[in-house]
Amino acid sequence: MKLTSDSLSPQLAQQLRPVYLVSGDEPLLAAEAADAIRVRARAAGFSEREVHFIERASDWEDVRGSTANLSLFGARRLVEIRLASGKPGVAGNAALVALLERTDPDTLFLILAPRLDRDAQGADWVRAVDAKGAWVQIWPVDAARLVGWLKARAGRLGLNMDEEALELLAERTEGNLLAAHQELAKLALLAGGAGVSAAVVLASVADSARFDVFQLGEAVLAGETPRALRMLAGLRAEGTEPTLALWALTKAVRDIWNSQAGGAARAPSWQRQAAALAQAQRRAPRLSFSGLVRRAARADRMIKGRIPGNAWDEMALLAAELCAQPTLALPAVAH
Repeated sequence: MKLTSDSLSPQLAQQLRPVYLVSGDEPLLAAEAADAIRVRARAAGFSEREVHFIERASDWEDVRGSTANLSLFGARRLVEIRLASGKPGVAGNAALVALLERTDPDTLFLILAPRLDRDAQGADWVRAVDAKGAWVQIWPVDAARLVGWLKARAGRLGLNMDEEALELLAERTEGNLLAAHQELAKLALLAGGAGVSAAVVLASVADSARFDVFQLGEAVLAGETPRALRMLAGLRAEGTEPTLALWALTKAVRDIWNSQAGGAARAPSWQRQAAALAQAQRRAPRLSFSGLVRRAARADRMIKGRIPGNAWDEMALLAAELCAQPTLALPAVAH
């Protein structure tokens, strides 16, 4: 069964299926879909929750071992499997198919994955989910539908926003649904039941000016070294999780590589992002992608404590290199 973020709630109200797959690259909508499933599962008596992060083939042994054991207290449990990639490999495909073939009314599976490309959608494990459970495909809200999306969200929060205010908020948040949702929540507190005009939105957005990871990605694509480093420093000062900043930088690496290689990367929806990517394409021949990947891997290992060093400093080097600026050479021996 295939569902969308809009059709998930009616389906959950009718029936709780034994397995759900939530896939997509829109963090807010994916998180909300997963939360809705968790809430429904708790209401149905699935009081235990196990979370498995799959980063390597050996992680599947932990999943098999865990699901083979009975719950400590005989409770029903939700087993959450978070995939780092939409293609879990041969071991992952076999493990998921085997798990889904089992019939255990006291175990419910929730699988979270990035967007699945055409090849990934045809995998055996995805077909097994589709046949036995429900696959919630999360699609981005494009520019043409964003004002309508914001209007519906505002209505849920009791906000009365005029069209000009909605259009301004759409423009200012530039397709970042999480930022838009946060602005709406803040406006709901500020408005106190009063109508919200464009002037109110402008004052609110300006007052909450902050560095965010999406702007960091845009800055490195555009090759704006000073701006990118200021944003990185701002994120660090605000206490942002370093994994989020690294995500923005590695996404920029992937976007430039895919655009240069003629890959199937989704084109940016927003004019400024498209212009930044066009600048990055012109700069791509001067970039060492192998070096960028090694630099990103070093930052990731620093975040996880696997090698010594400051991940923020390493990400500053990565940001500068993405802007085609010379930096310190990578160590001769990769860690």
